[in-house]
Amino acid sequence: MAMIVRAFPVLAGKEEAARGFADTVGGPRKQETASFLQSFGVRRESWHLQQTPQGIQIIVVTDVEEPPHEKARAYGASQGAFERWFKDNVRELCGVNADEQPLGPPTETIFSWDSAANRRKSFDAPIAS
Repeated sequence: MAMIVRAFPVLAGKEEAARGFADTVGGPRKQETASFLQSFGVRRESWHLQQTPQGIQIIVVTDVEEPPHEKARAYGASQGAFERWFKDNVRELCGVNADEQPLGPPTETIFSWDSAANRRKSFDAPIAS
């Protein structure tokens, strides 16, 4: 499992269109969206709007099968009707060309915490006497 997190800027004046796009992929095109995401190894995905001093961002969190970069290359190369519609909407709303940047704007993980890993470590730690 790999977790991919990225932030997409919402172009000026496109907030309501971004909300409409999210409503469409989660509503009338829900089944197509599910098939699309599953075809690229996505197990779970969520989108979050965040207001920043630089404008609105859409934070996308994706739980995807390993290796994520192979799945990203396949997505970038895909040209099916739904894939083209999806990528064209991302470009229109965010200015990001998913054909060239399938993972969106580059990100760097600078902190990660996992409660399960911490529990395992605490069980392995020696007990003080």
